[in-house]
Amino acid sequence: MNYLVAVLDNRIQAEEAYSALEQASLPKADFDILGKGFKSADDYGLIDPADQAWKQIRLMMIWLVPFGFGAGFVFNIITGLDTFAFAGRLGNQLLGGALGAVSGAMGAFFIGGGVGIAIGGGDALSYRNRLNEGKFLVVVRGSEAVIRQATPILRQFRPENIQGYSGN
Repeated sequence: MNYLVAVLDNRIQAEEAYSALEQASLPKADFDILGKGFKSADDYGLIDPADQAWKQIRLMMIWLVPFGFGAGFVFNIITGLDTFAFAGRLGNQLLGGALGAVSGAMGAFFIGGGVGIAIGGGDALSYRNRLNEGKFLVVVRGSEAVIRQATPILRQFRPENIQGYSGN
């Protein structure tokens, strides 16, 4: 499935673009308006990357934290390090495990998408931000021929941004 997303400044432009697509005999099921008074990003299925990243982080923590604890514990047993003299032998092994668990949690955060949450990124997030600013999206989905037909129609409305995507 291919997508074409045009960002328009106001509701009137979005409705005019929608009408122009209707007049071009494109199937109504192939295009939508997203914005205030129309479909929301969630209704349309525009995934929030932060939610997805947190799900991935939690999933990775399920196995990385216990693995990190075990690795730190075993590493301390094998090496016999006495890093924290006050803790004794078992205390050092447990502290080694705790430090391994913290390392596992950090790995889950950084590899699972925490950096993306911290600095932002991805087109879905920028489209959500534009919707939050009060702008409107006109989204056309369909075959390559439908996208080719819709592109000049949407360009005549001078969108802030127009972007095509190819999907599976």
